[in-house]
Amino acid sequence: MAKFGKKYRGILKALPKQAVTVEEAVKFIKAHPAAKFDETLDVSFRMGVDLVKSDSPVRGTVKLPAGSGKKVKVLVFAGGEHADEAKAAGADYVGLDDLVEKITKDGWCDFDVAIATVEAMKSVRKCARVLGPRGLMPNPKTGTVTDDPATAVKEAKGGKVDFRMDKTGNCCVIAGKLSFDADKLVENVNAVIAAVQAAKPAAVKGQFIKALTLCSTMGPGVPCILAAAAE
Repeated sequence: MAKFGKKYRGILKALPKQAVTVEEAVKFIKAHPAAKFDETLDVSFRMGVDLVKSDSPVRGTVKLPAGSGKKVKVLVFAGGEHADEAKAAGADYVGLDDLVEKITKDGWCDFDVAIATVEAMKSVRKCARVLGPRGLMPNPKTGTVTDDPATAVKEAKGGKVDFRMDKTGNCCVIAGKLSFDADKLVENVNAVIAAVQAAKPAAVKGQFIKALTLCSTMGPGVPCILAAAAE
């Protein structure tokens, strides 16, 4: 059985006895930090999706109004003018065949977001076995396969985050740092909820979001009222 520290146990005792609003959850989490570092606020969803059906994926992107508070390393697979545009936009790594070789041979993945032009995808597909399992493979559905890499880089650096339901029917999305003002965190959380709602597959019937929980990196979850996520 896991043993929790005194601070964590104290937070557990103070947890609300029933689900609260997003505003109340954010206020509680900010008032009860579980670690000394600047923790990340996570929004966790329990999805009402039939896990047996493969045609019901839940994935997408969301632009956090107040940003993510995270320094994002962006890699862009591109050549020619597109490469120059990506560099000017602030991409950390730009290239094509050289990066593909480094990833496929060395398993190098020292970046948070990978973007590719449509033309570059012919070569980038060689990296699928390395990038796919890590959730780093460029994908048109998340806006990371584009012929406007400059805009994609700026969005990634500015607080755009991806989300995807896992095999157990859960979906976790970051919503900023606890050092953010409470109103900024609430704004980010509501943006996340709206984005996940918008990603509801047409095949899903009934209640789409079964449970909503907020928690810090090291803290316990605070159940939230689903009114904001009404169907």
